[in-house]
Amino acid sequence: MASHKTYLSPADLPPVIPVFPLTGALLLPRAELPLNIFEPRYLAMVDAVLGGGRLIGMVQPDDAAPATVHGPALHKVGCLGRLTEFSETGDGRYLITLTGICRYRIVEEMAVTTPYRQVRIDAAPFASDFETAGEAEVDRGALLDALAAFLDANKLEADWDGIREAGTETLVNTLSVMSPYGALEKQALLEAETLKARADMLVAITQMLLARMPGDGEGSLQ
Repeated sequence: MASHKTYLSPADLPPVIPVFPLTGALLLPRAELPLNIFEPRYLAMVDAVLGGGRLIGMVQPDDAAPATVHGPALHKVGCLGRLTEFSETGDGRYLITLTGICRYRIVEEMAVTTPYRQVRIDAAPFASDFETAGEAEVDRGALLDALAAFLDANKLEADWDGIREAGTETLVNTLSVMSPYGALEKQALLEAETLKARADMLVAITQMLLARMPGDGEGSLQ
């Protein structure tokens, strides 16, 4: 039977976790990340965690570093998530959702017999991830204006009522997870020290992208 354990601090986390290396995938504390699982090794990983603490560590491969005996090099910082939604398709895929718990630093990769990789982690440097903090320091107006400009430039629509009602942390982290930016930008957003730093970085990345697009890229949320 799956565990319903609550994770309130780094001390509550297991020292070794399975990891899902995926370029461009970003998970952040209390944000959700939907995943389509189809590779046999990751189907096996989901089977294993369903019977335990339901924890999976998301991490990006580090293309700038040489491969290891375990496979492609991994970035040192990832985010641990709890499997909170699960369904199986008729063709054998798993559709799951991870809800972020906290970030972690990889201490070492383990020699394992499982088809999926496992690492020893240290989450102590990210103890603040267990608390909602720093919302008052975020320039919410600048974030919403950047979002409006991006949507306008790409002729996209959004649920502005839902966006206005969302908490600031939820808004910052959800937009970071959903942002269509590259792997390096996603890693930078993950490693931002504070919520304000992540929000400022998200605005800056969006503004740089808009500056490269044809047209004036102007937009504003009224």
